Amino acid sequence: MPDTMRAIDIKNDKGPATAMYINSSVPKPIPTATQALVKVRAFGLNRMDLMQREGKYPLPPQAPKTMGVEFSGTIESFGKDAERGFKKGDAVFGLAYGGAYAEYIAVSTHMLVHKPEELSWEECAGIPETWITATQAMYLVGGFEPGKSILWHAGASSVSIAGIQLSKGDNASAIYATARSSDKCDFCVNSLGATAAFNPNDGDWADAVLKATDGKGVDVIIDFIGPQYFNQNLKAAARDGHIVNLATLGGPVLKDEVDMSVFFRKRLRFEGSGLRSRDEQYQGKLRDQLVEHAMPKFKDGTFKVLIEKVFPWDKIVEAHQLMESNKTKGKLICTID
Repeated sequence: MPDTMRAIDIKNDKGPATAMYINSSVPKPIPTATQALVKVRAFGLNRMDLMQREGKYPLPPQAPKTMGVEFSGTIESFGKDAERGFKKGDAVFGLAYGGAYAEYIAVSTHMLVHKPEELSWEECAGIPETWITATQAMYLVGGFEPGKSILWHAGASSVSIAGIQLSKGDNASAIYATARSSDKCDFCVNSLGATAAFNPNDGDWADAVLKATDGKGVDVIIDFIGPQYFNQNLKAAARDGHIVNLATLGGPVLKDEVDMSVFFRKRLRFEGSGLRSRDEQYQGKLRDQLVEHAMPKFKDGTFKVLIEKVFPWDKIVEAHQLMESNKTKGKLICTID
């Protein structure tokens, strides 16, 4: 078996989308004791990939330099202490610290899931990062329970698409979203089942949330924007509300004055979180929760992996450029020939 493989690489290690190319002489990974070697059939794109490509994403120490954290494929071999329940040739999908933009990936068996026959390779490649991130933010960090209300910012993003479906499936009292176009707002309501969606370009979305909730606000807010929405999140949160921050797409620095008394007056909790920096045990628990809670609903069609477009992996430049356009409503997937 060759000791090299093809993988997406970046000229000079970082740069624009056009700096990416398929390198045919990348060392093939060797699985450690608890890992499996998986031949990749498809991989999903995530916004962190854009940041990593530009050299702006702090990688965890165990991550290879090759981009990509979610994939589907078939098991080729194992390390000596791999988790039972998998065998050579099994169709799987999973989450990794990196390395999915390649023909082969070495990944912990604790982060693998058996591919159901009801889902395609492309659909499975679009599940791990987005659905596990939504599960983590909503339940483990946000403390969501049936009967609570929830707001998902960037409602047409892949994580929020997953989160809105999870919220609906677990009987949220109301599901709200924000999105910066009327088309995306309509998508959140009519296609995903959100109660209402608000376009920040049309006015103060926090005021709209308060109006929709008769002044109560929402119990859980999942935010990707950061400082730009900080004060509005405080306004829109209900008493004892939880605000979960997963990214700072609007910039990292808070420039507006903040009334800190809102925190104790409303008894609010603001917490930042991330998935890629978590240890394997933590991620493994989330995998188990995904398998137990969500997989039956994927199989019966209740939950859907919404894919915007599938690219052959030699069109990776176009795929990244489309993600950078912020015009998508769903996952971008690449397949490997």
